[in-house]
Amino acid sequence: MTERLAPARTTPTAVVLGGSLAGLLAARALAEHANVTVIERDTFPKGPQPRKGLPQAQHVHLFWSGGADAVERLLPGTTHRLTTAGAHRLALPTHMVAYSPRGWFRRWAESHYMILCSRDLLDWTVREQVLAGHRITVLEGAEVLGLTGDAAAVTGARVRTADGADLTVSADLVVDATGRTSRAPEWLTSLGTARPAVREVDAGLVYASRIYQAPRDTWEHFPAVLVQADPRVPGPGQAGGLVPIEGGRWLCTMSGTRGGEPTKDAEAFEEFARRLRDPIVGELLAQAQPLTDVVVSRSTINRRHFYEKIRNWPEGFLVTGDAVAAYNPVYGHGMSVAAQSALAMRKLIRQHGWGTPGLARRIQKAVARPVSAAWDLATGQDVFYPGATESGPTLQEKLQAGYVNRLIYTSTGNGRVARTVTDVITLQKGSHVLVKPSMLLAAAIGPLRPQLTRPPLTAEELKASNA
Repeated sequence: MTERLAPARTTPTAVVLGGSLAGLLAARALAEHANVTVIERDTFPKGPQPRKGLPQAQHVHLFWSGGADAVERLLPGTTHRLTTAGAHRLALPTHMVAYSPRGWFRRWAESHYMILCSRDLLDWTVREQVLAGHRITVLEGAEVLGLTGDAAAVTGARVRTADGADLTVSADLVVDATGRTSRAPEWLTSLGTARPAVREVDAGLVYASRIYQAPRDTWEHFPAVLVQADPRVPGPGQAGGLVPIEGGRWLCTMSGTRGGEPTKDAEAFEEFARRLRDPIVGELLAQAQPLTDVVVSRSTINRRHFYEKIRNWPEGFLVTGDAVAAYNPVYGHGMSVAAQSALAMRKLIRQHGWGTPGLARRIQKAVARPVSAAWDLATGQDVFYPGATESGPTLQEKLQAGYVNRLIYTSTGNGRVARTVTDVITLQKGSHVLVKPSMLLAAAIGPLRPQLTRPPLTAEELKASNA
C-alpha cells in the first residue's frame, strides 16, 4: 500500500464520515464555517434510486414535522422540491388513521404534519442540494480506517480510497455519521478515550414491505393508515402501516416481534395485514395492485451510545445520526433526530465560534437532547417484549410507560392532550411538556369523548378504497 498525506490546510476544514442523510445534513451545517469533505463508502446514484449502504430504505419512513422543519432551515425549499416530485405533505392528525394500543385516534384539526415519500426520493432531494454547495466535496468509494490524534484531540481520519491508497485527511473537526455500523467506540479507545456506555433494547422485530399501485381515486388525498401493536396483550407484537408515496403508490410495511415475524412470502403478506388488531390495512391492500416483491429487514434493534457522558471528550470530534442512537424504525424518528442534530451543530458553532475550546463537547451534549426524546419514545414499548433486554424494563421505564399509556388513552378523546402528545411524537417539543400540571390533571380525568369503535375513514375514503 502507498501512503500519502493530504495537502496542507490554510482554511478551516471538516471531514464527515458517511454520506447518509445525517452526514449530508451535518456537512451542510458545517459548510457555513469550513471546507467540508464527505467520505462515503458507496457510490451515490445519479437520481432517486436505491443506495447499496441503505438496505432499510425500502420500508416506510415517517418524516415528522420536527425533522422536516429542521431540514427546511438548513436547506430552504426542500419541502417544495419534495412535493413537486410527488411527495405527500400530510396534515396531522387530520390525515392519519391510527389505531393506538389504547384505541383509535380521532382526526382532529391540523396541528402538525409529516412528509411521506420513498426514502430514495428524500435522500436524493437532500443530497442534490447539499452537494451543490461550493464548500462541500465528496470522496466516494472510500473506506474509513480510523481516526488520527490522541485522547485530547482528534486531528483527522485515515481513509483507504477506491484505488487502494491509504490517505490521511487532516481536519479541524471530524464527524462520524457512519450509522449503525459505526466503529467510533473502538476508535476512541485506541486513542486513549473512555468507551461510551451502551443501552440496547431488542424486541426481535422483523420488517416486511411491499409497494402497491393505489386505486386511482385515492392517489391524491388518501390518509396514512397505521395499526400499532399492543404490548399489554400476551404474545408477539404485530403492526402494519400503509402510506402514500410518489407515483400514485402505496408503501406498506408489516412488522412482528419474536414468534410473530412477517416473511418474504407474497401470498402471506396481505393475510398478515388482515390478522392485525384491526384488518383495515389488509382490506385496503385487497383493492390495490402489488408492484414489487416483499422485502424483509431485521436491522431493528434500539441501540444508544451515551457519548455525551464521557467526561474527557476529545476536541475536534463528533458523533451523529444512527452512530449515536439507532431506533426501531416503526417510530420514524431517525431522520428527524439527524436533522435536528445538524441544526444544533450549526447553532452552537454560530454561538461560540469555530475552533472554540470545548465546542465539540457542547455539540455532543446538544445532540443528546433530540436523541433522548426519540429514545424514550422508541423503547417505551419495545422494552416490554420478551427478550428485549437481559433484565427487563427498569422501574423508571415501567413508570414512564404507564404514564404515557394513560396519555395515549386520554388522547383518543381529548384534542388538547392529543395535540401535546403529537408535539412530542413529531419532535417539535421535548417530553417535558407531558408532565405539566394541566397534562397530569387531564391524564387523571381520561378521555372526554367516547372511544371510536371503527377506523375514522370518511365516506369518500371508504368508497374509494372499496371501488
